[in-house]
Amino acid sequence: MTNPGAVAADAFGRRFRYLRLSVTEVCNFRCTYCLPDGYRKSGPMDFLRPEEVERLVRAFAQLGVHKVRLTGGEPTVRKDLTQLIARVSAQPGIDKVALTTNGWNLSRHIDEWVDAGLTNLNISVDALDRGAFHRITGHDRLGDVLAGIERAQALPLKALKVNSVLLREGLDDDFSAWTAYVRERAITVRFIELMRTGDNKAFFEDQHVSGRVLRQWLERHGWTPMERGKDDGPAVEFTHPEYSGRIGLIEPYAPGFCDGCNRLRVTARGQLRLCLFGQGGRPLRDLLGSDDQTGKLKTRIVEALAFKPAAHSLHSANPGDTRNLAQTGG
Repeated sequence: MTNPGAVAADAFGRRFRYLRLSVTEVCNFRCTYCLPDGYRKSGPMDFLRPEEVERLVRAFAQLGVHKVRLTGGEPTVRKDLTQLIARVSAQPGIDKVALTTNGWNLSRHIDEWVDAGLTNLNISVDALDRGAFHRITGHDRLGDVLAGIERAQALPLKALKVNSVLLREGLDDDFSAWTAYVRERAITVRFIELMRTGDNKAFFEDQHVSGRVLRQWLERHGWTPMERGKDDGPAVEFTHPEYSGRIGLIEPYAPGFCDGCNRLRVTARGQLRLCLFGQGGRPLRDLLGSDDQTGKLKTRIVEALAFKPAAHSLHSANPGDTRNLAQTGG
């Protein structure tokens, strides 16, 4: 059994205080860089049930995790999402409950999610131009998404961030539009460098842009990088004295990107992924059936972390067995 004082840590001395938990593989958008042909069912829809999510989060919390992010697929397609948020937020030790969403139904549900315990919100918005948004996502829903963001700003969230994948298409216009967007809004817009997956080789080769392009553009326009906090993720955030919001940059191909890894991932079917771009996973679901299995569950998690690699192999064009980012929540 696990030592009562055991924590989630690996052989490289990295502590894991952040769990990214996928609650579905289903996504209702058809983003060009992820699921251009839409979600295709690949097996029974037997995703983790609310009581399994609760037991899983309890075990991770007892190992030192204090932040849980619900991801997908698109997590908001689950009709029981409010219940999932409530169950996660009720676990002792969990002080941040985050959600990443494409925002399609944000206006209708954000109030109830916050009431249930949601503290942090990330919305994926890959363009501020309606036509470009439609081309990238396959849906003409930009107005709905932006309206949801405006509503979320009025609520007591600890953090509100917008994620945008850095693409070659429309590159020059995107940065100016986004900095204008955060001039009067206390929102962080984070550009994520496009990552190679098993299914997007041709798209990656056509659309990948190094994060250095954004970094240089920001510095030319008076933006300065902030120092990262101890438990911060991989994003470098830039500020400007004339802007209320921030611009962030996530560069998975930058040297040392994985050195400060602080997160673990569990799939919607209950597999612990040791790396987003790794091979396979460690099954946990067989230990989620009852409360009296928590000790065995924690032992399996701790033992699995001994095999976590030092870094991904994206530099070698090796995305592991990750076909697309909807598979494990990105």
